[in-house]
Amino acid sequence: MIARLQRDVPRIFSLAGPLLIGQLAVIAFGVIDTAMVARYSADDLAALAMGTSIFISIYVGLTGVVSALAPIAGQLFGAKRHSEIGEEIRQAWWLSMLLSALGILVFLNPGWLLAIANTSPEVEAKARLYLQIIAWGLPASMAMRVLVAFHNAISKPAVITWLQIGGLVLKIPLNALFIYGAWGIDSMGGPGCALATVIVNWLWFIAAALIVYRGQHYRIFGVYAHWSAPNGHRIWTLLKLGTPIGLSYLIEVTSFAFMALFIARLGTETLAAHQIVANLGTVLYMLPLSLSIATSTLVAQSIGADQPRLAKEIGYSSLVFTTGLCVSVGIGIWFLRYLLLDLYSPPEDVKTVALPLFLFIAFYQVFDALQVTAAFILRGYRVAFWPMWIYAISLWGVGLGGGYMLGFNVLGHVPEMIQGAQGFWLANSMSLGLAAICLIVLFRKTAQRFEKEHPPVTT
Repeated sequence: MIARLQRDVPRIFSLAGPLLIGQLAVIAFGVIDTAMVARYSADDLAALAMGTSIFISIYVGLTGVVSALAPIAGQLFGAKRHSEIGEEIRQAWWLSMLLSALGILVFLNPGWLLAIANTSPEVEAKARLYLQIIAWGLPASMAMRVLVAFHNAISKPAVITWLQIGGLVLKIPLNALFIYGAWGIDSMGGPGCALATVIVNWLWFIAAALIVYRGQHYRIFGVYAHWSAPNGHRIWTLLKLGTPIGLSYLIEVTSFAFMALFIARLGTETLAAHQIVANLGTVLYMLPLSLSIATSTLVAQSIGADQPRLAKEIGYSSLVFTTGLCVSVGIGIWFLRYLLLDLYSPPEDVKTVALPLFLFIAFYQVFDALQVTAAFILRGYRVAFWPMWIYAISLWGVGLGGGYMLGFNVLGHVPEMIQGAQGFWLANSMSLGLAAICLIVLFRKTAQRFEKEHPPVTT
């Protein structure tokens, strides 16, 4: 095992490093939006929260479908069938256009979603404008996700990372211009963030498309070699793999979203404490996520190269290393909990509620690392249907359902120490543990099946 770790971990790290930086840059978009709009008005901040929650819930599901290109292109890259990757990209672009049209339709008519919040007409109007503006960046964003998946598949994530960093640098002055107004442009408040994001999204896609067009080492893929009409079979293959992935993303997002809605019933201080811990958890999640994406790429390439044993070994190496790393992170979080909490500068009553939750966020790092790594390994094998159901049962059933029963003491015999927000976080940790066990078992069976179907060639 040590020899395998020494062989596999450097390869995983070389891909995961740029991915982690890029993921943090994208997260910074939301942090910057919140910080800058908070200086404008409370109504605009509330509208931004509503608009982004609706946008992200739908956007994550749509991008999950397009991300199916990564394992497909990864296997083709491993098999050295480079020209076929160009065709898959063209078909993925057709699919991204279809999904963009569906997303735009929802964002231009968001009344039924905004009605759920039952907020003031002023806030609803600003949230509606936010969604109607950001809708026009969706085609560029979805097409860009195709190129992101392509670069991940061919082990060149650093290209996208530099673009993401550049977009972050550009986002700050554009936000200032449209939120507060200048040079004859009226202030827009929260919806100004959407306009800044639309501009960055289009510049991202144009820059990435030009890099692929002009780069010498992209020629072998033939992305722009010729025109391709929509191919029903290829698009259906992308949909068949991508739809479960998109639904898995949607399950993850909605499980945390509804967790926050339930915790809101427990009071403002409890909700604020939950938001702090959840925000920290999102940042920490980028570490195992980046390592998992890198692992998925290497697994897919190994499968394409007809090396199922290597794919299995890379998967197990990643499970061991990522989990060990996240255990260390969890221990560090627990010992640094006071320092980390002080960075958010919450009121004392919020700090009192938040401190016990740090035990759960430190504890669940293990299960979170296991489940996300196993899920992405399976995507490298192009297995996504059963993981979707595992997520639905564990995150919705055990996580949300169990959290509701513990948090609100539904049965009347729940110890006080695991009631309230602690109950929701405990159930969430249990749901991730269940998902991890099921996904690892599925990975083990999948790897065994692939080895039987592709025995090593003896001479």
